[in-house]
Amino acid sequence: MMAMGLGFAWLVAANVLALVPSRDNLWTRAYVLIAVGIPLLGYITYTNGPLLGMAFLIAGGSVLRWPVIYLARWVRRMMARTES
Repeated sequence: MMAMGLGFAWLVAANVLALVPSRDNLWTRAYVLIAVGIPLLGYITYTNGPLLGMAFLIAGGSVLRWPVIYLARWVRRMMARTES
């Protein structure tokens, strides 16, 4: 139950931080949220199972969509380099 509460607190904090203007387009906050969110996702998955872990992974990805988009673009570029 504690893991779920921490997960929901992370989601609320991420949404509140996204509402506050920033000079660096929220990237510093995104790095902090990722650094906190990865171990939290592992804890949620360990205590509540993979289904809720995937649900929180999807929810976190929707909040931090631009880092996910840039990661997907980077992976696609790396895959294109290894194929040539």
